[in-house]
Amino acid sequence: MPRPATIADYIAAAPPEGQAQLRKLYKLLKSVAPDAQEAIKWGTPFFVEPRFLFSFSAHKAHLNFAPSPKVLAAFEKELAGSRTTKHMLQVRYDEPLPEALIRKLAQRCVRDVAARSDDSFW
Repeated sequence: MPRPATIADYIAAAPPEGQAQLRKLYKLLKSVAPDAQEAIKWGTPFFVEPRFLFSFSAHKAHLNFAPSPKVLAAFEKELAGSRTTKHMLQVRYDEPLPEALIRKLAQRCVRDVAARSDDSFW
């Protein structure tokens, strides 16, 4: 199977049970950063404006949303009870997508990138 060239291709190649959630996540992220460039980098969908804003990835039973580690740390209390690492929020396909929380994280990424003049974001 050829490597996906677009985010739509990436979602179409994802596990069928996760595609609806991935489409919903993509639509949400697109609404937060409508002018961001979309790219597949290292096999993963990224939004870039002008630096990396955030990315997401599909896995067998879950998706990962990856804002910056600084943004995840800033929302530590709101993320309590969620599956997280230093770099991502994990959402199982059989759980509802925490849209309001992801929107807040993504909006913070957009604000942080717009305010940065150096490369210390990531």
